[in-house]
Amino acid sequence: MTKYIVRRLLLAFPTLIIITIIVFMTVRLIPGDIIDLMYAELQSTDIDREQIAEYLGIDDPIYIQYFEWIGGIILRGDLGTALHGFDPVRDRLFHRLPVSIELGAMALVISILLAVPIGIYSAIRQDTWGDYIGRTFAIVFISVPSFWFATIVILYPAIWWGWAPRIEYIRFTEDPIGNLWQFLVPGTILGLLLCGNTMRMTRTMMLEVLRQDYIRTAWSKGLRERVVVSRHALKNAFIPVITLIGLEIPVLVGGTIIIEQIFALPGIGLLTLDALSRRDYTVVSGLNLMVAVSILIINLAVDLTYGWFDPRVRYE
Repeated sequence: MTKYIVRRLLLAFPTLIIITIIVFMTVRLIPGDIIDLMYAELQSTDIDREQIAEYLGIDDPIYIQYFEWIGGIILRGDLGTALHGFDPVRDRLFHRLPVSIELGAMALVISILLAVPIGIYSAIRQDTWGDYIGRTFAIVFISVPSFWFATIVILYPAIWWGWAPRIEYIRFTEDPIGNLWQFLVPGTILGLLLCGNTMRMTRTMMLEVLRQDYIRTAWSKGLRERVVVSRHALKNAFIPVITLIGLEIPVLVGGTIIIEQIFALPGIGLLTLDALSRRDYTVVSGLNLMVAVSILIINLAVDLTYGWFDPRVRYE
């Protein structure tokens, strides 16, 4: 396994380099740039575009900017300085990341707790009313847009009962109960929207495994249903489900822009939206690099879990 991990890490390095080049270049192809925005704000002064570019440190050719940026990351772990505010990008990420991690973790837990049991039940009770209801809910959760669901959850309770989620962010260190309560509604919404795919995947793989010969043999021995499902079927059926869950985690880290904006949660999503609107290249590049690294790490962790679920998997 050690050789496998080392080989994967070595392969991840050129992948990261390619990702950094793509991220660094494409973000600068967005129509309009930060110089235009700042020049419009300072047009009443005598400062011209060249002076703004020199002040921001983006007057060099783009390849020189790239090597300076990647060199700072490799040598000092420095993601650069934000072009708005001129504070370190690393500090901004570390300040916002716990919010997105808490929201994503709560959504992931809710999704798994709902999707896996319902998917298993739908498989072992195929074509019953319980199966039909579970499949219907899965389709609904897959189809409903997150912004619509979140808006409905905020709008109607406010009209009917005068309740609305708190807009001001509550830190966990200040009020743990209030913090968890604030994240409960957005976390539940995200969890419900994620659980549809996981539910369908769990049901599909359980149905496939339950038709295998060794499962029929277990049934023929007179084993109880709980034993057959938990000891013989579940672990073998769970490998594709783990893969799907692993693909959802990076989305929860960097793809919660809409939910964070609706519920005013100061996480990575809001930071991304603000950086894009301001054309803050260094912040956007740092965010994309963080998401790319998280995807590579999560994919490696997911691959390593295969050996636990299926002993036939060998790492060579």
